[in-house]
Amino acid sequence: MDNQKKKVQFNIIKNNPTDGHKGFGIGALSLENISPVIIDVDAKEAYVEIGAMHARSPIERGIKFLNDKSEVPNGKPYWIVWVAIERNEEGPYYAGVTACEMTVDRSIRRGYKSLPEHVNHLDKALKRKFIASQMDDSSKVVLREFLQKHDPSMWERSDEELKRQLS
Repeated sequence: MDNQKKKVQFNIIKNNPTDGHKGFGIGALSLENISPVIIDVDAKEAYVEIGAMHARSPIERGIKFLNDKSEVPNGKPYWIVWVAIERNEEGPYYAGVTACEMTVDRSIRRGYKSLPEHVNHLDKALKRKFIASQMDDSSKVVLREFLQKHDPSMWERSDEELKRQLS
């Protein structure tokens, strides 16, 4: 008999997880309307990077992430921003936006990020919360302009709390 523990697997279920299954999948998380946006702080760029959903973005590949930021003193700064989109009678809008810090030092193949923070912020975005006020001012401008340019009407329909945090 094998003494190794079984690994817990997390399944991402598309659309309504309970459609036609009489209770199967109740409590499952639908990640259909959320996207990770990466902000390169130095380059002042923002872009959608779906690979970041599973920590597989080009920035994260080949990097061992540490829990102590001081162990990566020369890390290049990034933000991973979880953006949840919802639709009301007027159309789609940004319903939840949360930002998480990350640094990467390619020369030593090390980086800093708090995995629990990333998971909790993803959950908060799904629960329609806004956590972006901790971002540096230039990154707030980059994110605000990115969201506005992506779809100006979505920005207009979004909650005033998001606009306040990114002002």
